[in-house]
Amino acid sequence: MTWKRVVTAVVLIPFVVALVLYGSTLLVAIGTGVFMVLALLEYFALGEAIGWRAHRVWTIVCALVLLFLQWLPSVVRAGDFGGYSVPAGLEWVVSRFFPRPEDAFLLFALGVAVIVMFTRRPLVETLPAAGISASGLLLVAFPLTYAVRLHGWGEFGPWLLLFALVITWAGDTAAYFAGRAFGRHPLAPHLSPKKTWEGSLAGLAASIVVAVIFQRWLRAPLAYLIGMAVIGNVAGQVGDLLESAYKRSAGVKDSGAMLPGHGGVLDRIDALILAFPVVWYYWVLTYSPRP
Repeated sequence: MTWKRVVTAVVLIPFVVALVLYGSTLLVAIGTGVFMVLALLEYFALGEAIGWRAHRVWTIVCALVLLFLQWLPSVVRAGDFGGYSVPAGLEWVVSRFFPRPEDAFLLFALGVAVIVMFTRRPLVETLPAAGISASGLLLVAFPLTYAVRLHGWGEFGPWLLLFALVITWAGDTAAYFAGRAFGRHPLAPHLSPKKTWEGSLAGLAASIVVAVIFQRWLRAPLAYLIGMAVIGNVAGQVGDLLESAYKRSAGVKDSGAMLPGHGGVLDRIDALILAFPVVWYYWVLTYSPRP
């Protein structure tokens, strides 16, 4: 199992790093969208394991709309759209009619209302379908879209997104191997019996090391970056445990089998789901220069 995890990481990580550092925010949004859709499908499969069938197509459509609305501000800030100039007067239009991410949630609610009125599904499925669909949009898709907001934050954007990724990868790797080597005290045995406090602390330490290294590119005070690494790592570990709770609720070991050694896509990105927005808000609310 360990060698499969290593091989999968060796294949995926260089691709993701290259995309983040050298790709446009549009390409990052497309890549995020692919992983988001795959994760949503796995999440809906967990729901079906307990008899909750989601409104799959409509939820995915709204998730992609939400992703688009998270990407749009980076285009307006940059002043271009794929290399073409934004038409004059766009700022006036944006200030009055600029769509916001929350508009996607309103669209979702209106769509669910229409589906319920015209669907042929048994009425007993109405509440479970709305619940698993809404939770997928809120708990999986919405937090993941912050990858696009991070990448689109001016000159620091790509490094911010890479920072969130690397503190999560380093923390997860250190926690895995340290837990296997000398983990003795369970962290949350009712959710994930193999996770230990020793592994958790090792993961936290690894994220702090990443913060020290990234000071070269983010050019922020070291104490600030360490704080961002700590809170991002903790958020990632909570996201990991939250996904474990989903799987236990559904009675399955993995969310899927797409990534050898890791399980499904949702298993691989569970920590990032909360790490992305936490790193974003930490950066924006406590330090960041204007993009």
